[in-house]
Amino acid sequence: MKSEDNITYEIENCKDGDTDYIIDKLVEYNLSQVPAKQETLFDTLDKKITDDNGKIIAGCVARMYCWNVAYIDTLWVDENYRGNGLGSKLLAKIEMIAKEKDCYLIHLDTFDFQAKEFYENQGYEVFGTLEDCPKGHCRYYLKKMLKD
Repeated sequence: MKSEDNITYEIENCKDGDTDYIIDKLVEYNLSQVPAKQETLFDTLDKKITDDNGKIIAGCVARMYCWNVAYIDTLWVDENYRGNGLGSKLLAKIEMIAKEKDCYLIHLDTFDFQAKEFYENQGYEVFGTLEDCPKGHCRYYLKKMLKD
């Protein structure tokens, strides 16, 4: 237990539901500063590609959040299927859905050993870098305007 300025507090591990509460409180504050532009605060845009046996061979985990902005969390293509345009097709599908939902901006991050050039070839531009993340590597932050 720690006490500063007559306030007693304890730092503990989060339990079930605690992280949701913390996120909800931050979202509540954010929306008090910039009102939401869409009805659903977070809209899932996830897509997958399966083979003839139903095995996932590529997928994209993405969401559109409260200000008509999309974020790509993960884009993955099985090594055996890379170079066949599956990543481009998934990305184009996510962007199309985001535009239909009135999204104007999409962003993501990737590492130097992943797909920076791929995203740049799809019209994304680097707006930030984080060097030595992980050590000896660079993390790139990219964006693409979907509408003016």
